[in-house]
Amino acid sequence: MPWWETPLPALLQRLQAGEAGLGQDQAAARLAAHGPNSIAQVAVATPLRLLARQFASPLVLILAAGAVISLALRDWSDAGTILVIVACSAGLGFWQEWRASQALGRLRNQLALTVQARRDGQVRRVPATELVPGDVIELSAGNLVPADGVLLQARDFLVSQAGLTGESFPVEKQPGPPLPGAALAQRHHAAFLGSSVCSGTATLLVTATGADTVMAGIAQRLGAAQEETEFERGVRRFGELLLKLMFAVVLAVLVVNQALQRPLVESAMFAIALAVGLSPELLPAIVSVSLARGARLLAAQGVMVRRLDAIEDLGGMDTLCTDKTGTLTEGRMTLAFATDATGEDSPRVLRAAWLNASFETGIDNPIDAALVQAGQAAGLSTQGCRKIDEIPYDFARRRLTVAVALDEDPSRHLLVTKGAFAQVLAACDRVLDGDAERPLDAAGRERLEARLRRHAECGIRVLAVAWDRRGARPRWDVADEAGLVFAGFLGFVDPPKAQAAATVRDLAARGVRVKMVTGDNRHVAAHVAQQVGLDASALLTGEAIAALRDEALWHLAGRTDVFAEVDPMQKERIVRALQRTGHAVGYMGDGINDAPALHAADVGISVDGAVDVARDSADIVLLAPDLDVLRRGVEQGRRTFANTLKYIRITTSANFGNMVSMALATPLLPFLPLTATQILLNNFLSDLPALALAADSVDDAELAGAQRWDLAGVRRFMLAFGLLSSVFDLLAFVLLRRVFDAGQLAFHSGWFVLSVLTEVAVMLVLRTQLPSWRSRPGRLLAGLSVAVAAGTVALPFLPGIAPRLGLAPMSAALVGAMLGIVVAYAAATETLKRWFFRTAG
Repeated sequence: MPWWETPLPALLQRLQAGEAGLGQDQAAARLAAHGPNSIAQVAVATPLRLLARQFASPLVLILAAGAVISLALRDWSDAGTILVIVACSAGLGFWQEWRASQALGRLRNQLALTVQARRDGQVRRVPATELVPGDVIELSAGNLVPADGVLLQARDFLVSQAGLTGESFPVEKQPGPPLPGAALAQRHHAAFLGSSVCSGTATLLVTATGADTVMAGIAQRLGAAQEETEFERGVRRFGELLLKLMFAVVLAVLVVNQALQRPLVESAMFAIALAVGLSPELLPAIVSVSLARGARLLAAQGVMVRRLDAIEDLGGMDTLCTDKTGTLTEGRMTLAFATDATGEDSPRVLRAAWLNASFETGIDNPIDAALVQAGQAAGLSTQGCRKIDEIPYDFARRRLTVAVALDEDPSRHLLVTKGAFAQVLAACDRVLDGDAERPLDAAGRERLEARLRRHAECGIRVLAVAWDRRGARPRWDVADEAGLVFAGFLGFVDPPKAQAAATVRDLAARGVRVKMVTGDNRHVAAHVAQQVGLDASALLTGEAIAALRDEALWHLAGRTDVFAEVDPMQKERIVRALQRTGHAVGYMGDGINDAPALHAADVGISVDGAVDVARDSADIVLLAPDLDVLRRGVEQGRRTFANTLKYIRITTSANFGNMVSMALATPLLPFLPLTATQILLNNFLSDLPALALAADSVDDAELAGAQRWDLAGVRRFMLAFGLLSSVFDLLAFVLLRRVFDAGQLAFHSGWFVLSVLTEVAVMLVLRTQLPSWRSRPGRLLAGLSVAVAAGTVALPFLPGIAPRLGLAPMSAALVGAMLGIVVAYAAATETLKRWFFRTAG
């Protein structure tokens, strides 16, 4: 019998568990037996697995096979050289990926989800991955349900399980007997991994974890494949394009060599080496290393990356939608006043609001914290008061009610409601006037609304308090929030952050327009907007948005800086409207009501203290709710993306140019342009400084605007600079053969040195859009470039090594001619670069 059809007593017996939870030793033993509570196990990046990955490329395996053939033919020199180069390349890739995997492992541990579990009779916070069947956990609004289980206790427990059942609205869950044969949506006594808590509290007995959960079964049937991002898709498509070109040219070279009756083994080795040397086989590794390094640097600045490709999205963001509280403001609410309906200070209103805040069990929030602190300062106590029931807050009602029993009158309960002014006022039909109650007519409502406006226009956030005394009973529900007495106002002050206006200006200077999206009152939102430099006159309310068709919202969203009094679904509409008009949208939020917009945004941004569902929906998590931290994150994201794009542009253009040169030179020369060993060594040496591009400096101009993956632009770059490279290669061929009358050994030596030096030179020229002498490269890139260039020039003159590589010392005139071509090529590349970026811009 499945667990969801098993009665609770039998289930507790089967799991050998009780409502007090498990002991720590029991939990550890079950964790060893059942494994971690995770659907998608992240493969542990062991050194052996990473090393094996370096040899997983078909091209590398073909190259290794070629080395074996050389060994079989007793060509010890070529075989040994090839194997050494392959081993060095693999070692370089292994070292970079090992560092990246270690950094990402530390980031994952910092962002791991934790839950409140009963262990050894105490409530402890434990990692969600360590939950086991038999654990008893406590859930509240904002939590993600971390495993499958049955409810032991629940109070107003509403759960969103749209990802499992497709239901659009939250479903109420409560303990009860199982229904045999019930579909997933009808299992109201159970909660499942993949759902989130919208309101209320519950105690859950964990019955299934990890691969045994319902969500794991659904994920397995659907393949659980993550959607490919724009950046991943662009890199993949461009890699495919290069591979197609490479295979076509290699096949043509092989056919031509055979037509010229050159040795088959030598021709095959040349073709294989050409494939390895010209293919973008390091492109995925370089991109991963660059993004991982970016994630590591962002973490040092307080920005945690949950999805690596989100770094590109962060750099490409041109619109940031953010909540007001805690990002634009200090996020530290202070109670400014508690008044009655006439505006006079009222200790009775303060006590009622304090009772409401003290007894509520929903999400921790700064408003209730401010009320509790104010009540404690006033010497208030719950003595003589006992909580009976609670009607939790939700984003439709926007209010919360507690029912309190008072020792002075046990036959009656005091209902205290606190919440948004309009929603509390709608539940009232009377107003407190001194110690008397009078009917609340239209004129009275207008007076209350006028008082609210006066406070809100001063930037004070205002909530309303209502109450009523009614006959005692054990349960209260939403229907009881009617016929209340409007008691008074609560005013809260949350000043803008000192640097908020400067940060908004800095983001605008970098091409990121900030928009405030808040559920708060329009007057408060406008006041804060003015203080931080947003256009408060460009304001839309939730009421206005509800009356707009999608097409009208598309038109207005881009021109609006402040969205006030909006609900969660309207936040998502705003994000999608901005995306529809071509904006790359970031959304920053930390509450349950932000989850839909976080999912919809191009990059979802949350904070470390956010509710579980918001953190899980986000791609980026800030360790502090600070826009200035985010500004630094945007800059680092753009820096990472710019360096990744440098590698893609430079490598692909060089590969394409070499491919064309090889194709043209092969039928025109009486020998192969380079040996297989020389091609591989060339590739290895040029990759050394290329790896340093991930740590290169980036020009300020590239940080000033949002960047996006542009496949067409990279293709144009490849064609322009690749063909320029081929022109100078052909010039070198003519010079070597016609002027210096170079034979095979001299030709190989001259062109090998020239090929490496031009790749290093073009890397230093094309790493910046500015004139190369006005942009200083990073120290690592500069150092490696000088070392590789010097080593390459010296290589033909090393007596013990040069003969094994098929190289020989060159005359001073030949060395000077090769260096002259390098200088001319660098100058031509600089000239073409200026024209290319001027016309592209």
